[in-house]
Amino acid sequence: MNDVIAAARARGRSQLTEVEAGQLLSAAGVPVAETRLATTADEAVAAAEALGFPLVMKVVSPDIAHKSDIGGVVVGVKDADEVRATFDQINAAVSSAAPNATVDGIAVQAMAPPGTEVIVGATTDPQFGPVMMFGLGGVFVEVMKDVAFRIVPLEERDAKQLVREIKGFPLLEGARGTEPADLDALESLILKVSEVVDANPEIAELDLNPIFASPNGAMAADAHIVLAEA
Repeated sequence: MNDVIAAARARGRSQLTEVEAGQLLSAAGVPVAETRLATTADEAVAAAEALGFPLVMKVVSPDIAHKSDIGGVVVGVKDADEVRATFDQINAAVSSAAPNATVDGIAVQAMAPPGTEVIVGATTDPQFGPVMMFGLGGVFVEVMKDVAFRIVPLEERDAKQLVREIKGFPLLEGARGTEPADLDALESLILKVSEVVDANPEIAELDLNPIFASPNGAMAADAHIVLAEA
C-alpha cells in the first residue's frame, strides 16, 4: 500500500487531502502544482517564499467539496503581506460558511501556467473495474459534459484516442489562432495517472480538475482522491 494511503487509513480517513493527493501523484511522476500545507500565517509565508509568487491559497478540509463556493480559494496572491491577509480571510470565510467543518490548514500552491482547462478522472465500475475519463475541465465539465472513457490500464493509443474523442479537441489543437497544447505531455500525464490507479486498487475515485494544458506542458492544479471502503 502506498505510504500516503496507509497514513490516511491509519487516521481513519477515506479521503486524501489535496496536499496528500498531490504528494502521491507527484511521487508517481504526475505533474501537479507544488503545494505545501500551512497551519499558521507564519508557515504560510515561509511556504510562499519557498515556492515563489504569485500563488494560490486554498482551505484544506475533508468536509468541504466546493472550496471556491464559500470563499475558500484565493488566486494571485502577490507578496508576504497578502499571504497573511489571505490566510485570515480564508479562515474567516470558512468559519462563517462551514462552522462545523474540520480544517487541516491552508494549502499554499504554486500557480500552474495558463492553458486550456481539462479534466482527468477515474472511478470504479462494478462490472469493468477502474475506468478513466478525460474531457474539458473547470466549469465546462459540468456544463458541456464533453468526456470520453477508457478501461484501466491504458496504453499509448488509448491516451491518444481519449484526447481526440472529445468535441472540444480543436481547443487543444489551437483554435482561432491560439497556440496548440503539448499533446504529448497531456497524453503522458494521462498514462501516468492510469499507472497510479492500476497500482493502487485502494483508490475508488480520482479527479484532477483543472489540468492546464499549454504549449509548454500539462499540469494539474487540483487533485481529489477518495479511497475505497477498508
